[in-house]
Amino acid sequence: MRFLMTTKGVDAAPPTPEVMAEMAAFVEEMTRAGVLLATGGLDPAGIHVSASGGKITVTDGPFTEAKEAIVSFALIETRSKEEAVEMSRRFWKIIGNGEGRIQQVFGPQG
Repeated sequence: MRFLMTTKGVDAAPPTPEVMAEMAAFVEEMTRAGVLLATGGLDPAGIHVSASGGKITVTDGPFTEAKEAIVSFALIETRSKEEAVEMSRRFWKIIGNGEGRIQQVFGPQG
């Protein structure tokens, strides 16, 4: 089962070197175990694309308050939803305060 875990922007101080080291170790562990498929930060501004009646509209961002924007993601593959939730719990235990989302990814297996 694949899941997309996302985090929203928060009004917090940048992570300490200790937090960064702990996160790097967690990412390395998940990568070695084959759980982590991709991860990265996202441009908070982004580009909005909409389609209506055959007309495509493209607009440069930003669009939402920083605390509402999705700022990072991790694509993981786990045996169950519960395992995905546990990965998220471990992530938030390292990072501390914040908010995110876990969504199952359907479609062709990469």
